Amino acid sequence: MIRRIETNHLRKSNDDESATVSYRGNSNSASQAMVLQHNGIVTMTAARRWGHVRAAVPGACALLLTLIVTSHGDGHEAESRPADLAVDRRTPVVRVFEQSRNAVVNISTTQIVQLRDPLGFDLFEQFFHMPRRRTFRRQSVGSGFVLHEAGYIVTNAHVVARTAERKVLFADERAFDAQVVALDHEHDLAVLKIDADGPLATLPLGTSHDLMVGETVIAIGSPLGLSDTVTAGVISAVDRELEFGDGKSFKGLIQTDASINPGNSGGPLLNILGDLIGVNTAMRGDAQNIGFAIPVDQLYKVLPEMLDVERRYGINVGIHVVAFETPDGQRLKIKSIDPDSPAHKSALRDQLVFIDQVDGRPVRTAIDYHIAMIGKRPGDALTLGVRFGKSPPTIVELRIAQRPRPDATVLLRDKFGIVTMPLTHDAARALRVRTDSGLLVTAVESDSPAHDAGVRRGDLLVRLGRHGAARLDELGELLEKVKPGQPIRVAVIRMSGNTTLQLIGEMRARRVNH
Repeated sequence: MIRRIETNHLRKSNDDESATVSYRGNSNSASQAMVLQHNGIVTMTAARRWGHVRAAVPGACALLLTLIVTSHGDGHEAESRPADLAVDRRTPVVRVFEQSRNAVVNISTTQIVQLRDPLGFDLFEQFFHMPRRRTFRRQSVGSGFVLHEAGYIVTNAHVVARTAERKVLFADERAFDAQVVALDHEHDLAVLKIDADGPLATLPLGTSHDLMVGETVIAIGSPLGLSDTVTAGVISAVDRELEFGDGKSFKGLIQTDASINPGNSGGPLLNILGDLIGVNTAMRGDAQNIGFAIPVDQLYKVLPEMLDVERRYGINVGIHVVAFETPDGQRLKIKSIDPDSPAHKSALRDQLVFIDQVDGRPVRTAIDYHIAMIGKRPGDALTLGVRFGKSPPTIVELRIAQRPRPDATVLLRDKFGIVTMPLTHDAARALRVRTDSGLLVTAVESDSPAHDAGVRRGDLLVRLGRHGAARLDELGELLEKVKPGQPIRVAVIRMSGNTTLQLIGEMRARRVNH
Protein backbone atom coordinates (compact mmCIF):
# COMPACT_ATOMS: atom_id res chain seq x y z
CA MET A 1 0.00 0.00 0.00
CA ILE A 2 1.39 3.41 -0.93
CA ARG A 3 0.95 6.34 1.46
CA ARG A 4 1.95 9.97 1.27
CA ILE A 5 3.11 11.29 4.64
CA GLU A 6 3.62 14.96 5.45
CA THR A 7 5.06 16.47 8.64
CA ASN A 8 3.13 19.09 10.49
CA HIS A 9 5.69 19.67 13.25
CA LEU A 10 9.46 19.76 13.03
CA ARG A 11 11.94 20.53 15.80
CA LYS A 12 15.69 20.30 15.91
CA SER A 13 17.86 19.16 18.80
CA ASN A 14 21.53 19.40 17.87
CA ASP A 15 22.12 16.54 15.40
CA ASP A 16 18.69 15.04 16.04
CA GLU A 17 15.45 16.17 14.45
CA SER A 18 12.00 14.89 15.21
CA ALA A 19 8.57 15.51 13.83
CA THR A 20 5.08 14.37 14.55
CA VAL A 21 3.32 13.54 11.32
CA SER A 22 -0.27 12.90 10.49
CA TYR A 23 -1.03 10.82 7.43
CA ARG A 24 -4.06 9.38 5.77
CA GLY A 25 -3.96 6.03 3.95
CA ASN A 26 -6.27 4.76 1.24
CA SER A 27 -8.79 3.93 3.92
CA ASN A 28 -9.04 7.65 4.77
CA SER A 29 -8.24 6.72 8.39
CA ALA A 30 -5.93 9.19 10.10
CA SER A 31 -2.80 7.96 11.84
CA GLN A 32 0.18 9.55 13.51
CA ALA A 33 3.83 8.69 13.56
CA MET A 34 7.08 10.04 14.97
CA VAL A 35 9.83 10.82 12.51
CA LEU A 36 13.30 10.90 14.06
CA GLN A 37 16.49 12.02 12.40
CA HIS A 38 19.87 11.10 13.79
CA ASN A 39 23.05 11.92 11.88
CA GLY A 40 21.21 12.22 8.60
CA ILE A 41 19.24 8.94 8.92
CA VAL A 42 15.45 9.12 9.18
CA THR A 43 13.34 6.56 11.05
CA MET A 44 9.54 6.67 11.16
CA THR A 45 7.64 5.04 13.97
CA ALA A 46 3.93 4.69 13.25
CA ALA A 47 1.36 4.80 16.00
CA ARG A 48 -0.68 1.92 14.55
CA ARG A 49 2.16 -0.21 13.21
CA TRP A 50 5.93 -0.23 12.98
CA GLY A 51 7.52 0.82 9.72
CA HIS A 52 11.02 1.93 8.98
CA VAL A 53 12.28 4.15 6.20
CA ARG A 54 15.92 5.18 6.06
CA ALA A 55 16.98 8.11 3.92
CA ALA A 56 19.41 11.00 3.92
CA VAL A 57 17.96 14.34 5.13
CA PRO A 58 19.69 17.44 3.77
CA GLY A 59 19.46 19.57 6.90
CA ALA A 60 17.44 21.18 9.64
CA CYS A 61 16.07 23.92 7.42
CA ALA A 62 13.57 21.58 5.90
CA LEU A 63 10.08 22.52 7.05
CA LEU A 64 8.26 19.76 5.14
CA LEU A 65 9.23 16.12 4.97
CA THR A 66 7.43 13.95 2.45
CA LEU A 67 7.88 10.23 2.61
CA ILE A 68 6.45 7.44 0.52
CA VAL A 69 6.23 4.22 2.49
CA THR A 70 4.80 0.82 1.86
CA SER A 71 3.00 -1.52 4.20
CA HIS A 72 0.92 -4.62 4.00
CA GLY A 73 -2.19 -3.04 5.46
CA ASP A 74 -4.74 -4.90 7.49
CA GLY A 75 -8.12 -6.44 6.84
CA HIS A 76 -10.00 -3.32 7.89
CA GLU A 77 -8.30 -1.15 5.32
CA ALA A 78 -8.68 -3.77 2.55
CA GLU A 79 -12.41 -3.82 3.13
CA SER A 80 -12.68 -0.05 2.90
CA ARG A 81 -10.65 0.49 -0.27
CA PRO A 82 -12.38 2.95 -2.60
CA ALA A 83 -14.46 1.48 -5.39
CA ASP A 84 -12.41 3.21 -8.07
CA LEU A 85 -9.61 0.69 -7.52
CA ALA A 86 -11.81 -1.95 -9.18
CA VAL A 87 -12.19 0.41 -12.12
CA ASP A 88 -8.41 0.72 -12.32
CA ARG A 89 -8.16 -3.09 -12.57
CA ARG A 90 -10.60 -3.28 -15.48
CA THR A 91 -8.07 -3.66 -18.26
CA PRO A 92 -8.92 -3.51 -21.97
CA VAL A 93 -8.96 -7.32 -22.02
CA VAL A 94 -11.55 -7.36 -19.22
CA ARG A 95 -13.69 -4.81 -21.04
CA VAL A 96 -13.55 -6.73 -24.33
CA PHE A 97 -14.57 -9.96 -22.59
CA GLU A 98 -17.45 -8.30 -20.74
CA GLN A 99 -18.87 -6.70 -23.88
CA SER A 100 -18.38 -9.79 -26.07
CA ARG A 101 -19.17 -12.84 -23.93
CA ASN A 102 -22.93 -12.85 -24.65
CA ALA A 103 -22.25 -13.14 -28.38
CA VAL A 104 -19.83 -16.09 -28.04
CA VAL A 105 -21.27 -19.61 -27.93
CA ASN A 106 -20.29 -23.15 -27.08
CA ILE A 107 -21.21 -25.67 -29.79
CA SER A 108 -21.81 -29.26 -28.71
CA THR A 109 -22.07 -31.77 -31.54
CA THR A 110 -22.88 -35.42 -32.02
CA GLN A 111 -21.35 -37.27 -34.93
CA ILE A 112 -22.38 -40.69 -36.24
CA VAL A 113 -19.09 -42.46 -36.94
CA GLN A 114 -18.73 -45.61 -39.00
CA LEU A 115 -15.85 -47.96 -38.39
CA ARG A 116 -13.75 -47.80 -41.55
CA ASP A 117 -12.37 -50.67 -43.55
CA PRO A 118 -8.65 -50.95 -42.72
CA LEU A 119 -7.88 -50.86 -46.46
CA GLY A 120 -9.70 -47.51 -46.75
CA PHE A 121 -11.67 -48.30 -49.93
CA ASP A 122 -14.34 -45.69 -49.25
CA LEU A 123 -15.71 -45.51 -52.80
CA PHE A 124 -16.07 -49.26 -53.00
CA GLU A 125 -17.99 -49.37 -49.75
CA GLN A 126 -20.18 -46.48 -50.86
CA PHE A 127 -21.14 -47.67 -54.33
CA PHE A 128 -20.91 -51.45 -54.17
CA HIS A 129 -23.21 -53.80 -52.28
CA MET A 130 -21.23 -54.36 -49.11
CA PRO A 131 -22.36 -55.11 -45.55
CA ARG A 132 -23.09 -52.09 -43.38
CA ARG A 133 -20.31 -51.09 -41.06
CA ARG A 134 -20.72 -50.64 -37.32
CA THR A 135 -21.50 -47.15 -36.13
CA PHE A 136 -21.15 -45.27 -32.87
CA ARG A 137 -21.91 -41.76 -31.62
CA ARG A 138 -19.07 -39.38 -30.87
CA GLN A 139 -19.43 -36.16 -28.88
CA SER A 140 -17.25 -33.11 -29.49
CA VAL A 141 -17.24 -29.41 -28.67
CA GLY A 142 -16.31 -26.23 -30.47
CA SER A 143 -16.95 -22.53 -30.33
CA GLY A 144 -18.71 -19.91 -32.42
CA PHE A 145 -20.15 -16.42 -32.35
CA VAL A 146 -23.38 -14.66 -33.30
CA LEU A 147 -23.15 -13.10 -36.74
CA HIS A 148 -26.68 -11.71 -36.91
CA GLU A 149 -29.30 -11.03 -34.27
CA ALA A 150 -31.81 -13.23 -36.12
CA GLY A 151 -29.92 -16.33 -34.93
CA TYR A 152 -27.11 -16.87 -37.44
CA ILE A 153 -23.93 -18.34 -35.94
CA VAL A 154 -20.47 -18.60 -37.51
CA THR A 155 -18.06 -21.42 -36.65
CA ASN A 156 -15.53 -23.67 -38.40
CA ALA A 157 -16.68 -26.15 -41.00
CA HIS A 158 -14.71 -28.92 -39.30
CA VAL A 159 -16.66 -28.33 -36.07
CA VAL A 160 -20.05 -29.21 -37.58
CA ALA A 161 -19.25 -31.21 -40.74
CA ARG A 162 -20.89 -34.65 -40.80
CA THR A 163 -22.66 -34.06 -37.50
CA ALA A 164 -26.09 -35.46 -36.77
CA GLU A 165 -26.95 -33.10 -33.91
CA ARG A 166 -25.74 -29.63 -32.94
CA LYS A 167 -26.57 -27.63 -29.84
CA VAL A 168 -25.59 -24.00 -29.26
CA LEU A 169 -25.12 -22.90 -25.64
CA PHE A 170 -24.88 -19.28 -24.48
CA ALA A 171 -23.15 -17.81 -21.44
CA ASP A 172 -26.52 -17.38 -19.69
CA GLU A 173 -27.08 -21.17 -20.06
CA ARG A 174 -29.69 -20.88 -22.81
CA ALA A 175 -29.42 -23.75 -25.30
CA PHE A 176 -30.80 -24.11 -28.83
CA ASP A 177 -30.72 -26.78 -31.51
CA ALA A 178 -28.87 -25.59 -34.61
CA GLN A 179 -29.23 -26.32 -38.31
CA VAL A 180 -26.39 -26.03 -40.81
CA VAL A 181 -27.12 -23.29 -43.35
CA ALA A 182 -23.88 -23.43 -45.31
CA LEU A 183 -20.43 -25.05 -45.25
CA ASP A 184 -17.26 -23.83 -46.95
CA HIS A 185 -14.60 -26.50 -46.48
CA GLU A 186 -12.07 -24.58 -48.57
CA HIS A 187 -11.98 -21.77 -45.99
CA ASP A 188 -13.11 -23.92 -43.01
CA LEU A 189 -16.17 -21.77 -42.32
CA ALA A 190 -19.77 -22.67 -41.52
CA VAL A 191 -23.00 -20.80 -40.84
CA LEU A 192 -25.60 -22.21 -38.43
CA LYS A 193 -29.16 -21.08 -37.69
CA ILE A 194 -30.95 -21.24 -34.35
CA ASP A 195 -34.51 -20.22 -33.52
CA ALA A 196 -33.80 -17.85 -30.66
CA ASP A 197 -36.44 -16.34 -28.39
CA GLY A 198 -35.48 -12.76 -29.29
CA PRO A 199 -32.76 -10.63 -30.88
CA LEU A 200 -29.28 -11.84 -29.98
CA ALA A 201 -26.16 -9.91 -29.06
CA THR A 202 -23.67 -9.81 -31.96
CA LEU A 203 -19.98 -9.11 -32.41
CA PRO A 204 -18.94 -6.07 -34.45
CA LEU A 205 -17.04 -7.15 -37.55
CA GLY A 206 -13.70 -5.41 -37.86
CA THR A 207 -11.09 -5.65 -40.59
CA SER A 208 -7.91 -7.66 -40.99
CA HIS A 209 -6.15 -5.79 -43.78
CA ASP A 210 -4.40 -3.42 -41.37
CA LEU A 211 -3.34 -5.86 -38.62
CA MET A 212 -0.10 -5.04 -36.82
CA VAL A 213 2.33 -7.71 -35.72
CA GLY A 214 2.63 -7.32 -31.95
CA GLU A 215 -0.82 -5.83 -31.33
CA THR A 216 -2.89 -7.29 -28.51
CA VAL A 217 -5.58 -9.85 -29.37
CA ILE A 218 -8.13 -11.75 -27.28
CA ALA A 219 -9.52 -15.25 -27.92
CA ILE A 220 -12.80 -16.37 -26.36
CA GLY A 221 -14.13 -19.91 -26.60
CA SER A 222 -14.62 -23.31 -25.02
CA PRO A 223 -11.27 -25.10 -24.94
CA LEU A 224 -11.76 -28.69 -23.80
CA GLY A 225 -15.40 -27.79 -23.15
CA LEU A 226 -14.54 -25.04 -20.62
CA SER A 227 -16.96 -22.36 -21.81
CA ASP A 228 -16.35 -18.62 -21.43
CA THR A 229 -12.59 -19.05 -21.44
CA VAL A 230 -10.63 -15.94 -22.40
CA THR A 231 -6.95 -15.82 -23.32
CA ALA A 232 -4.88 -12.89 -24.51
CA GLY A 233 -1.71 -12.50 -26.50
CA VAL A 234 -0.36 -10.73 -29.55
CA ILE A 235 -0.39 -11.18 -33.29
CA SER A 236 2.79 -13.16 -33.90
CA ALA A 237 2.65 -13.04 -37.71
CA VAL A 238 0.24 -12.60 -40.61
CA ASP A 239 -0.27 -14.30 -43.97
CA ARG A 240 0.68 -17.75 -42.70
CA GLU A 241 -0.05 -20.93 -44.68
CA LEU A 242 -0.93 -24.31 -43.18
CA GLU A 243 -0.67 -27.50 -45.22
CA PHE A 244 -2.30 -30.80 -44.32
CA GLY A 245 -1.53 -34.35 -45.37
CA ASP A 246 -4.51 -34.70 -47.72
CA GLY A 247 -3.28 -31.90 -49.98
CA LYS A 248 -5.49 -29.33 -48.28
CA SER A 249 -4.09 -25.98 -47.22
CA PHE A 250 -5.27 -22.74 -45.67
CA LYS A 251 -3.63 -19.48 -46.72
CA GLY A 252 -3.44 -15.96 -45.33
CA LEU A 253 -3.90 -17.02 -41.69
CA ILE A 254 -3.24 -14.91 -38.62
CA GLN A 255 -0.71 -16.44 -36.20
CA THR A 256 -1.13 -15.62 -32.52
CA ASP A 257 0.37 -16.67 -29.19
CA ALA A 258 -3.00 -16.30 -27.43
CA SER A 259 -3.67 -19.83 -26.18
CA ILE A 260 -5.86 -21.78 -28.58
CA ASN A 261 -6.73 -25.36 -27.64
CA PRO A 262 -9.12 -28.07 -28.85
CA GLY A 263 -12.60 -26.59 -28.43
CA ASN A 264 -11.52 -23.05 -29.35
CA SER A 265 -12.16 -23.82 -33.03
CA GLY A 266 -14.73 -21.46 -34.51
CA GLY A 267 -14.47 -18.91 -31.71
CA PRO A 268 -13.64 -15.24 -32.24
CA LEU A 269 -10.24 -13.56 -32.24
CA LEU A 270 -10.81 -9.94 -31.20
CA ASN A 271 -8.69 -6.83 -31.16
CA ILE A 272 -8.39 -4.53 -28.17
CA LEU A 273 -11.47 -2.59 -29.35
CA GLY A 274 -13.63 -5.72 -29.28
CA ASP A 275 -13.88 -5.97 -33.09
CA LEU A 276 -13.78 -9.39 -34.71
CA ILE A 277 -10.55 -9.75 -36.68
CA GLY A 278 -10.42 -13.53 -37.10
CA VAL A 279 -12.03 -16.93 -36.56
CA ASN A 280 -9.86 -19.32 -34.56
CA THR A 281 -9.25 -22.47 -36.54
CA ALA A 282 -6.08 -24.43 -35.70
CA MET A 283 -3.16 -24.90 -33.36
CA ARG A 284 0.22 -26.56 -33.54
CA GLY A 285 -0.05 -29.70 -31.44
CA ASP A 286 3.71 -30.08 -31.26
CA ALA A 287 4.31 -26.59 -29.88
CA GLN A 288 2.94 -24.12 -27.35
CA ASN A 289 1.33 -20.75 -28.04
CA ILE A 290 1.20 -21.14 -31.80
CA GLY A 291 -2.38 -20.77 -32.94
CA PHE A 292 -4.01 -19.66 -36.18
CA ALA A 293 -7.14 -17.75 -37.15
CA ILE A 294 -8.96 -17.11 -40.43
CA PRO A 295 -8.86 -13.34 -41.16
CA VAL A 296 -12.24 -11.63 -40.98
CA ASP A 297 -11.72 -10.24 -44.49
CA GLN A 298 -11.93 -13.82 -45.79
CA LEU A 299 -15.22 -14.17 -43.92
CA TYR A 300 -16.50 -11.02 -45.63
CA LYS A 301 -15.53 -12.47 -49.00
CA VAL A 302 -17.17 -15.90 -48.68
CA LEU A 303 -20.28 -15.07 -46.63
CA PRO A 304 -22.32 -13.63 -49.52
CA GLU A 305 -21.72 -16.85 -51.46
CA MET A 306 -22.42 -19.01 -48.40
CA LEU A 307 -25.66 -17.12 -47.85
CA ASP A 308 -26.46 -16.98 -51.58
CA VAL A 309 -30.16 -17.63 -51.23
CA GLU A 310 -30.85 -17.22 -54.95
CA ARG A 311 -28.68 -20.22 -55.74
CA ARG A 312 -29.54 -22.13 -52.57
CA TYR A 313 -33.34 -21.76 -52.78
CA GLY A 314 -33.75 -21.52 -56.54
CA ILE A 315 -35.09 -17.96 -56.65
CA ASN A 316 -34.26 -15.14 -59.02
CA VAL A 317 -34.19 -11.47 -58.00
CA GLY A 318 -31.07 -10.43 -59.88
CA ILE A 319 -29.58 -7.92 -57.42
CA HIS A 320 -25.92 -7.90 -56.38
CA VAL A 321 -25.07 -5.55 -53.52
CA VAL A 322 -22.00 -4.02 -51.90
CA ALA A 323 -21.59 -2.12 -48.62
CA PHE A 324 -19.56 1.07 -48.35
CA GLU A 325 -18.74 3.64 -45.69
CA THR A 326 -20.42 7.04 -45.50
CA PRO A 327 -20.15 9.84 -42.93
CA ASP A 328 -23.37 8.43 -41.44
CA GLY A 329 -22.03 4.86 -41.26
CA GLN A 330 -22.30 1.86 -43.56
CA ARG A 331 -24.84 1.84 -46.38
CA LEU A 332 -25.84 -0.71 -48.99
CA LYS A 333 -25.64 0.00 -52.70
CA ILE A 334 -26.67 -2.05 -55.73
CA LYS A 335 -23.46 -3.19 -57.43
CA SER A 336 -25.01 -4.83 -60.50
CA ILE A 337 -28.27 -6.26 -61.83
CA ASP A 338 -28.60 -9.49 -63.83
CA PRO A 339 -30.12 -9.19 -67.31
CA ASP A 340 -33.72 -10.35 -67.71
CA SER A 341 -34.18 -10.58 -63.95
CA PRO A 342 -37.09 -9.15 -61.93
CA ALA A 343 -34.82 -6.31 -60.79
CA HIS A 344 -33.83 -5.57 -64.39
CA LYS A 345 -37.48 -5.25 -65.35
CA SER A 346 -38.21 -2.81 -62.51
CA ALA A 347 -37.41 0.84 -61.82
CA LEU A 348 -34.05 -0.23 -60.39
CA ARG A 349 -32.58 -0.64 -63.87
CA ASP A 350 -29.61 1.58 -64.73
CA GLN A 351 -29.94 3.66 -61.58
CA LEU A 352 -27.64 4.61 -58.72
CA VAL A 353 -29.68 2.91 -56.00
CA PHE A 354 -29.15 2.60 -52.26
CA ILE A 355 -31.13 -0.07 -50.40
CA ASP A 356 -32.26 0.84 -46.88
CA GLN A 357 -34.88 -1.85 -46.20
CA VAL A 358 -35.98 -5.30 -47.34
CA ASP A 359 -39.62 -6.02 -46.47
CA GLY A 360 -39.43 -3.38 -43.74
CA ARG A 361 -36.21 -4.78 -42.22
CA PRO A 362 -33.29 -2.32 -42.12
CA VAL A 363 -30.22 -3.45 -44.06
CA ARG A 364 -26.75 -1.90 -44.01
CA THR A 365 -24.43 -4.70 -45.12
CA ALA A 366 -24.40 -7.44 -47.73
CA ILE A 367 -24.84 -9.92 -44.90
CA ASP A 368 -28.01 -8.10 -43.78
CA TYR A 369 -29.35 -8.28 -47.32
CA HIS A 370 -28.74 -12.00 -47.83
CA ILE A 371 -30.16 -12.88 -44.42
CA ALA A 372 -33.27 -10.82 -45.16
CA MET A 373 -33.74 -12.88 -48.33
CA ILE A 374 -33.62 -16.25 -46.57
CA GLY A 375 -36.97 -18.00 -46.72
CA LYS A 376 -38.15 -16.29 -49.89
CA ARG A 377 -39.80 -18.46 -52.53
CA PRO A 378 -40.65 -18.06 -56.23
CA GLY A 379 -43.79 -15.99 -56.60
CA ASP A 380 -43.29 -14.06 -53.34
CA ALA A 381 -43.60 -10.29 -53.38
CA LEU A 382 -40.46 -8.37 -52.38
CA THR A 383 -40.64 -4.80 -51.08
CA LEU A 384 -37.48 -2.71 -51.14
CA GLY A 385 -37.01 0.65 -49.43
CA VAL A 386 -34.58 2.47 -51.71
CA ARG A 387 -33.11 5.87 -52.56
CA PHE A 388 -32.26 6.89 -56.10
CA GLY A 389 -29.13 8.95 -55.66
CA LYS A 390 -30.00 11.87 -53.37
CA SER A 391 -33.74 11.56 -53.91
CA PRO A 392 -36.14 10.95 -51.00
CA PRO A 393 -36.83 7.33 -49.94
CA THR A 394 -39.27 5.37 -52.06
CA ILE A 395 -40.69 1.85 -52.29
CA VAL A 396 -40.02 -0.58 -55.13
CA GLU A 397 -41.95 -3.87 -55.36
CA LEU A 398 -40.72 -6.94 -57.21
CA ARG A 399 -42.11 -10.41 -57.84
CA ILE A 400 -39.53 -13.13 -57.17
CA ALA A 401 -39.04 -15.50 -60.12
CA GLN A 402 -37.96 -19.12 -60.38
CA ARG A 403 -34.24 -19.54 -60.96
CA PRO A 404 -33.40 -22.06 -63.68
CA ARG A 405 -31.32 -24.93 -62.38
CA PRO A 406 -27.95 -25.19 -64.13
CA ASP A 407 -27.68 -28.35 -66.25
CA ALA A 408 -24.84 -30.46 -64.88
CA THR A 409 -24.47 -32.60 -67.99
CA VAL A 410 -24.14 -29.51 -70.23
CA LEU A 411 -21.57 -27.95 -67.89
CA LEU A 412 -19.56 -31.21 -67.78
CA ARG A 413 -19.35 -31.20 -71.54
CA ASP A 414 -18.61 -27.47 -71.92
CA LYS A 415 -16.04 -27.12 -69.13
CA PHE A 416 -14.36 -30.55 -69.07
CA GLY A 417 -15.16 -32.33 -72.34
CA ILE A 418 -17.12 -35.19 -70.75
CA VAL A 419 -20.33 -36.57 -72.23
CA THR A 420 -22.39 -38.46 -69.64
CA MET A 421 -25.73 -40.14 -69.16
CA PRO A 422 -27.61 -41.37 -66.10
CA LEU A 423 -26.69 -44.86 -64.99
CA THR A 424 -29.26 -47.38 -66.26
CA HIS A 425 -30.23 -50.59 -64.49
CA ASP A 426 -28.41 -52.69 -67.11
CA ALA A 427 -25.22 -50.63 -66.82
CA ALA A 428 -25.38 -50.72 -63.04
CA ARG A 429 -25.80 -54.50 -63.12
CA ALA A 430 -22.83 -54.85 -65.44
CA LEU A 431 -20.69 -52.71 -63.15
CA ARG A 432 -22.18 -54.39 -60.08
CA VAL A 433 -23.06 -51.04 -58.48
CA ARG A 434 -26.25 -49.29 -57.39
CA THR A 435 -28.13 -47.20 -59.95
CA ASP A 436 -27.72 -44.03 -57.86
CA SER A 437 -23.94 -44.34 -57.84
CA GLY A 438 -23.06 -41.76 -60.50
CA LEU A 439 -23.00 -40.86 -64.19
CA LEU A 440 -21.82 -43.14 -66.97
CA VAL A 441 -19.16 -41.57 -69.23
CA THR A 442 -20.21 -42.18 -72.85
CA ALA A 443 -17.58 -40.02 -74.55
CA VAL A 444 -14.47 -37.94 -73.75
CA GLU A 445 -13.25 -35.22 -76.10
CA SER A 446 -9.62 -35.51 -77.15
CA ASP A 447 -7.27 -32.92 -75.64
CA SER A 448 -9.94 -31.98 -73.11
CA PRO A 449 -9.37 -31.50 -69.36
CA ALA A 450 -11.08 -34.85 -68.71
CA HIS A 451 -8.88 -36.64 -71.26
CA ASP A 452 -5.73 -35.09 -69.75
CA ALA A 453 -6.87 -36.25 -66.29
CA GLY A 454 -7.22 -39.85 -67.48
CA VAL A 455 -11.02 -40.14 -67.67
CA ARG A 456 -12.11 -42.66 -70.32
CA ARG A 457 -15.28 -43.81 -72.06
CA GLY A 458 -17.07 -46.43 -69.94
CA ASP A 459 -15.89 -44.98 -66.62
CA LEU A 460 -18.42 -44.38 -63.87
CA LEU A 461 -18.12 -40.79 -62.67
CA VAL A 462 -18.90 -40.99 -58.95
CA ARG A 463 -17.58 -37.78 -57.43
CA LEU A 464 -16.64 -34.23 -58.37
CA GLY A 465 -15.12 -32.12 -55.65
CA ARG A 466 -17.02 -33.08 -52.52
CA HIS A 467 -20.28 -33.80 -54.33
CA GLY A 468 -21.59 -37.14 -55.45
CA ALA A 469 -22.05 -37.17 -59.23
CA ALA A 470 -25.51 -38.71 -59.03
CA ARG A 471 -27.00 -35.60 -57.38
CA LEU A 472 -27.35 -33.53 -60.53
CA ASP A 473 -28.90 -30.51 -58.81
CA GLU A 474 -25.95 -30.08 -56.43
CA LEU A 475 -23.50 -30.97 -59.18
CA GLY A 476 -24.91 -28.31 -61.49
CA GLU A 477 -24.60 -25.65 -58.80
CA LEU A 478 -21.01 -26.70 -58.17
CA LEU A 479 -19.99 -26.72 -61.83
CA GLU A 480 -21.59 -23.34 -62.47
CA LYS A 481 -19.20 -21.75 -59.96
CA VAL A 482 -16.04 -23.39 -61.33
CA LYS A 483 -13.95 -20.76 -63.10
CA PRO A 484 -11.60 -21.32 -66.08
CA GLY A 485 -8.34 -22.81 -64.90
CA GLN A 486 -9.75 -23.80 -61.52
CA PRO A 487 -8.89 -27.40 -60.49
CA ILE A 488 -11.50 -29.85 -59.29
CA ARG A 489 -10.97 -33.40 -58.00
CA VAL A 490 -12.64 -36.21 -59.88
CA ALA A 491 -13.20 -39.84 -58.84
CA VAL A 492 -14.21 -42.64 -61.21
CA ILE A 493 -14.72 -46.40 -61.03
CA ARG A 494 -13.43 -48.43 -63.98
CA MET A 495 -13.92 -52.08 -64.88
CA SER A 496 -10.81 -53.72 -66.33
CA GLY A 497 -11.58 -57.36 -67.05
CA ASN A 498 -12.47 -58.87 -63.70
CA THR A 499 -10.76 -56.07 -61.82
CA THR A 500 -12.49 -52.99 -60.49
CA LEU A 501 -10.32 -49.89 -60.19
CA GLN A 502 -10.88 -46.76 -58.18
CA LEU A 503 -9.18 -43.75 -59.82
CA ILE A 504 -8.83 -40.26 -58.40
CA GLY A 505 -7.44 -37.34 -60.38
CA GLU A 506 -7.76 -33.63 -61.00
CA MET A 507 -9.26 -31.67 -63.91
CA ARG A 508 -8.90 -27.97 -64.72
CA ALA A 509 -11.90 -26.24 -66.21
CA ARG A 510 -11.50 -24.75 -69.67
CA ARG A 511 -12.97 -21.49 -70.90
CA VAL A 512 -16.48 -21.79 -72.29
CA ASN A 513 -17.11 -19.95 -75.56
CA HIS A 514 -20.70 -19.48 -76.69
